[in-house]
Amino acid sequence: MTNTVLIAAALVVTYIVYRFLYGTETPKIKGIPEIPGLPLFGSLIELGTNHAKVAQEWAKKYGPVFQVRMGNKRIVFVNTFDSVRHIWITNQSALISRPKLHTFHKVVSSSQGFTIGTSPWDESCKQRRKAAATALNRPAVQSYMPLIDLESNVSIKELLHDSKGGEIDLDPRAYWQRYALNTSLVLCYGYRIDGNKDDRLLKEITDVERGVSNFRSTSNNWQDYVPLLRMLPSQSNEAVKMRERRDVYMDKLLGILKEKLANGTDKACIVGNILKDPEAILNEAEIKSICLTMVSAGLDTVPGNLIMGIAYLASEKGQRIQAKAYDEILKVYPDNDAWERCLHEERVPYVTALVKEILRFWTVIPICLPRVSIKSIEWKGAMIPAGTTFYMNAYAADYDDSHFDNPMEFSPERYLGDTDGTPHYGYGAGSRMCAGSHLANRELFTAFVRLISAFEFKPPKDPRDKPVLDCLDANAIPTSLTLEPKYFKVGFKPRDRSMLESWIAASEEKTKDLL
Repeated sequence: MTNTVLIAAALVVTYIVYRFLYGTETPKIKGIPEIPGLPLFGSLIELGTNHAKVAQEWAKKYGPVFQVRMGNKRIVFVNTFDSVRHIWITNQSALISRPKLHTFHKVVSSSQGFTIGTSPWDESCKQRRKAAATALNRPAVQSYMPLIDLESNVSIKELLHDSKGGEIDLDPRAYWQRYALNTSLVLCYGYRIDGNKDDRLLKEITDVERGVSNFRSTSNNWQDYVPLLRMLPSQSNEAVKMRERRDVYMDKLLGILKEKLANGTDKACIVGNILKDPEAILNEAEIKSICLTMVSAGLDTVPGNLIMGIAYLASEKGQRIQAKAYDEILKVYPDNDAWERCLHEERVPYVTALVKEILRFWTVIPICLPRVSIKSIEWKGAMIPAGTTFYMNAYAADYDDSHFDNPMEFSPERYLGDTDGTPHYGYGAGSRMCAGSHLANRELFTAFVRLISAFEFKPPKDPRDKPVLDCLDANAIPTSLTLEPKYFKVGFKPRDRSMLESWIAASEEKTKDLL
């Protein structure tokens, strides 16, 4: 009897130890290849700081869709263009929710709530997303073009001034971070950051949002996967600091808007319209969610793509593409009125193709925000059950040589003429893809038409200031959710200074009431 009890106890202990070291919240999925992993950590160590690249290599051996044990979580990685299209687009109604992660959802977001993009799917998320989509659809975006006129004009005027007419090479990052962030702030709050007065606020929002982005990342927070690590306070302490710093400016921005509403001095904006609407169905928490979404989204996609696009056009290989883009702009606008016309129309196919290629080549969110399925999804005969967490390897899909010819080559020409449906996964895909993609496309198109019309981009005089152009190596924070371009400089030589100054003056006159 005693031996039997001891054997039973040993079996129980063995089972508990095994579950602790190898168990996951969801069971293994039959019919989907599994990556071998270590006790407790699974494949976290092997994935390292570059999940997108490692998973891309695994896909060559295990196939485009495989499952990975990351701590106590089981994740399905999807790595090729067609497999993403099948799971994210064909099955988009089944893949509509988000998981809750310990660091971001329980620590960083405990005061202000979740952004729309990071919220699990429910009726509240549906209403918030609907409100955002209405405010960011194509007709609405066209009404925002005076803001894009203002912000692109301010950035280009400062480039001209600070470069002393092209004599001094410049680091372009801050100019275009403010361009994107101000556009979002004005749309959301009717408030913009004046670079001459609010540089501290610009730097604070940029620094904190980049920090928060790290906590949204799938690769930066091991405590999301290994609960035992939550006992170590260091990472949570950093998350708490970021939350507290973000609370200060988020409360300040909303407070400024509410004060203006009370005084009748507000300007038309998304949140102001909601607060003034007596029939609005969004509560205070949902309004804060929209605010968070607009602020964080303002620094997610547009700045990284704009900055890296400038970097490439200034490179030796980029000189041909820059010259081609300028020639195509002049073909469409021989009277040199592209500066104004690009606000009202998108009639330069080569620049549209250039923007698409930038979005593909610098996939600024290499591993997209995770999804959770609410229904089972079939993949090549295997049924992936509801409740499974999926990671889209957007980098691997956008560099898939079975879909793109020579994907490592930067070539806008691939997007000229007819293209096969979805051009890239720079905005994600399916039912929860970026709701602001129309706005981002217009921001990028307008900025590049104006920049290329205004300047000839030159490599920096000092070779040490050259940019890193590889999509992944260019990231200063490899574990961040989004691309944070490394330091570099570019020469901005005015093509016709007097004409550029007249364009700037005309935009200043038109947009003076927005300042």
